[in-house]
Amino acid sequence: MRTPLPRRRDFQELERRRKQAARLFAAGKMILAAIGRELKVSRQSVSRWYREWKRGGSDALRGAGRAGRKPRLDRHQLRALEKVLCQGSRAHGLRSDLWTLPRVARVIERVTGVRYHPGHVWKILGAMDWTLQRPARQARERDPEKMKLWKAARWPSVKKTLGAARPGFSSRTRAVSPNALPSAAPGRRGAKPRF
Repeated sequence: MRTPLPRRRDFQELERRRKQAARLFAAGKMILAAIGRELKVSRQSVSRWYREWKRGGSDALRGAGRAGRKPRLDRHQLRALEKVLCQGSRAHGLRSDLWTLPRVARVIERVTGVRYHPGHVWKILGAMDWTLQRPARQARERDPEKMKLWKAARWPSVKKTLGAARPGFSSRTRAVSPNALPSAAPGRRGAKPRF
């Protein structure tokens, strides 16, 4: 199972677009809306770039660098982690098949050398498109042979059938009583004339 990793922003590409906009500003042959269409960006972004370009030239449009903290796990480490998680928890010496956040945090530290708090591990799993899975609860006394026998012998006698049911009405109103007077013919009711 190959899990797609989220696409990261390409900061070099963003800076390349801004520099291309600066060249178009310097040429002075296009209006801002046309520059936005050509670079596939909004007019607001082009207007902001134009103000910055007028104030500081092409250097003003250089990238400020990465937004936020760099991730502690790179793509290769995430793929290695996914392979390990797909092997299952029993393959890593655990007694049950459940992956809990503290268990995944220990595996991340063992595989990559990076330590995460268990409360943060769910963000990493979410970025890998892993979701919460809860096992179905089953009684310890559950006996598959007894279940088969019950379904074969007892269930048919308990199950309701269409033949036993009376035909019903789909309306929420009550059915007409057999003692009720018959209704008048369809059409306008006969009423006393008003004078």
